[in-house]
Amino acid sequence: MSGGHLIIRADQGGVRTLTLNRPEARNALSLALMEQLIAELVAADKDPAVQVIILAASGPAFCAGHDLKELRTHNEPAWTLELFKMCAELMLTMTRIRQPIIARVHGIATAAGCQLVATADLAVAVTTATFATPGVNIGLFCSTPMVALSRNVGRKKAMEMLLTGRPITAAEAVHLGLINSAVAPDALDATILDLAQTISAKSSKVLAIGKRAFYEQIDQSMVDAYAYASAVMAKNMLEPDAAEGIDAFLSKRKPMWAS
Repeated sequence: MSGGHLIIRADQGGVRTLTLNRPEARNALSLALMEQLIAELVAADKDPAVQVIILAASGPAFCAGHDLKELRTHNEPAWTLELFKMCAELMLTMTRIRQPIIARVHGIATAAGCQLVATADLAVAVTTATFATPGVNIGLFCSTPMVALSRNVGRKKAMEMLLTGRPITAAEAVHLGLINSAVAPDALDATILDLAQTISAKSSKVLAIGKRAFYEQIDQSMVDAYAYASAVMAKNMLEPDAAEGIDAFLSKRKPMWAS
């Protein structure tokens, strides 16, 4: 186990867990925490041993959003813009690195914390977790969380969450597509580890191709998306792991991935 004070890093096989470590502040996204998390994600992207990333958190909350005390202390336009640009860079880094990211949500995920969950490729939560974009309650509309939220749930429900600030339950979050599943607290780690190990058994090169293609095509028109995806799939077919995977399937054996 390693990493800086704000992020704890732990590896288990091809799975790397990055744990937000500001429990006293409900893991609020300070500028320093976001900088360190970006650095950890970039480092993982360059590490061939890492296949999957689990994003976890210490203490009772997953993430309560931005650090409001820090925002009020540094209430200058240039600094504030830099903070929100850093947040955008964090979310974009999560989508750009090659590894799938699974959010392990054991408590509340509000504002930018809800944004983290929405940005992660997959998310599993305990049944008691709640999710909200409550910025409107304190005069700070959740505009940046809105970007990820509105790309995960339907427009009407996203607007309801943003305009009212009311929390939703884990069961509602599953129904809306914000998270993949909600499980009992004592089943959370086993569920996530099983998911992570299932993914990490695949070709890392193919996972990287697929994740990049998913985010490239998601906002394209259907015609453009098919043109793009056809080119990606044709290129993927030329990869050694595609040949190995197909041959293994036809021979009824387990594939031996090159990556």
